[in-house]
Amino acid sequence: MDMRTLIEDLVVEAEGLIRDQVWVLTPRHRTVLAKAAADLRAAVGAPQVQEALPVIDRLEHLREALAAVAIALAHCHGHTAWFLGAAATALTPVLHWRALPAEDSHTFGAVAPTPQEYAEAEDAVRRLQSTLACIASA
Repeated sequence: MDMRTLIEDLVVEAEGLIRDQVWVLTPRHRTVLAKAAADLRAAVGAPQVQEALPVIDRLEHLREALAAVAIALAHCHGHTAWFLGAAATALTPVLHWRALPAEDSHTFGAVAPTPQEYAEAEDAVRRLQSTLACIASA
């Protein structure tokens, strides 16, 4: 399953839990999610902007997005933490990606992603960002 699908599944589950009042957000958690949404928006821009960047910058931005999710996760608990933890897990493939050529083939298992994989990961971050912003402002 690609990152986009994993994030979409998380979003659907989160929306259901919030609608059913199983996941009740505290004002502090809304603040954490709003900050995470802003950080994700700053990390990964619009598709045409991202696609114009060198792959090393695209990968850096995706890792920044994952870091933003991890930082938000460190500041919450309960359903909010579980959601952010699952989102971080969905984005972890970017940790195994490399943008530089492997001159000596010692890459610690890192692989070069395809342009499609970059696009899917960036779309996943955008979907997560919009969901976090929506949840935070509700």
